[in-house]
Amino acid sequence: MLEKIFKLKEKGTTVKTEVIAGITTFLAMAYILAVNPNMLSETGLSYDGVFLATALSSGIATLIMGLLANYPVALAPGMGVNALFTYTLVFSMGYSPAAALAAVVVSGIIFLLISVTGVRKAIINAIPQQLKLAIGAGIGFFIAFIGLKNAGIIIGSESTFVALGKLTDPVVLLAVFGVLITIILMARKTPAAVFYGLVITAIVGIVAGLCGIEGMPAMPSKIVSIDLDTSGFGIFMNGFGELFSHPDCIVALFSLLFVDFFDTAGTLISVANKTNLVDENGELDNIEQALVADSTGTVIGGILGTSTVTSFVESTAGVEAGGRTGLTACTTAILFILSILFAPVLSVVTSAVTAPALVAVGISMATQLGGIDWDDIVFAASGFITVIMMILTYSISDGIAFGFIVYGITSVIAGRTKEIKPIVWALILIFVVYFALI
Repeated sequence: MLEKIFKLKEKGTTVKTEVIAGITTFLAMAYILAVNPNMLSETGLSYDGVFLATALSSGIATLIMGLLANYPVALAPGMGVNALFTYTLVFSMGYSPAAALAAVVVSGIIFLLISVTGVRKAIINAIPQQLKLAIGAGIGFFIAFIGLKNAGIIIGSESTFVALGKLTDPVVLLAVFGVLITIILMARKTPAAVFYGLVITAIVGIVAGLCGIEGMPAMPSKIVSIDLDTSGFGIFMNGFGELFSHPDCIVALFSLLFVDFFDTAGTLISVANKTNLVDENGELDNIEQALVADSTGTVIGGILGTSTVTSFVESTAGVEAGGRTGLTACTTAILFILSILFAPVLSVVTSAVTAPALVAVGISMATQLGGIDWDDIVFAASGFITVIMMILTYSISDGIAFGFIVYGITSVIAGRTKEIKPIVWALILIFVVYFALI
């Protein structure tokens, strides 16, 4: 039955490989189960309520992605968009949590409509292949930077913006150890190297913690917790009046749409490039189904009480572990749903444990830069700007926006305006307007 649903032989994979890949993806993005509740609870939402909404919406949306699109892509409330929800919509614009959740639901419905009608597909397929490669590579650098930052290997600095962390810190040392072990396993071409790197790092961390070293992953005090907080379910219904009467309603909806659209596009492009889901014309297979799944996830997340659910770039960790089909996503989905009951076990998955996976994935994705024609200034300039601005702005969508603008400018200067599709011109204009509004 699994073969019929997921076409495992056609994709050159096995059930074992897909399950391991799904576990790897889950472990790489499990941090969202802690980070998202922490951030959204600042708005007044219940921490436990957001946790339940995060785990449940992630599981449902990822399951839809796996079954509908057969993509090895997991979904969860996105990093960046949860910050937009908390610090922009609620704190800066003054929306109540209910109104902000209503905005999430409305943006998801709009996404669903443009996905069903094919508009979203047309936009993604209009992106030049060279820019798609730059987007994929840029995301690789971006998530590696996230891993290094979260583990303390890279820290903030007032004088230089970023700096090397304290290598004498046990947490940093654990992360460095994990990165080295994972790279060694990759160099030896060990199957599921990223997954085993995670496991080894976690075990070493637990042992170190038992030896009295602070900051290490600890054995959970209990295995199962059945305390479920459903306070976030449906509260978006109380926010529609406030949302549509707010003077910044259009700006709020546009911001959510913009970030979700291009974060999703970037993630799907990078995964497709790594899994041979791109045809000879550079178009993504089953992209309509993938986009519908992503849009549906956003609506579900808003209904349950969390910020925008989107395709997670950490899915590439599972791809690196061998994931090629929706069975990878379904495995991740089951783990998200189980995490509702086994939340205490997740305490083992710290930032130091996930950092090696993110760095390893970054290394793998950076190879896409080899497909860019660096002798062509149009693609060299736009590709470089895409990559560097993703990192420096700490935003996938901003990096894509800057890359598109540079692509348009350099194409005009080089006398190659005919190469730019009308949809791309429209996107460039939208990006300019977006930067003018933020």
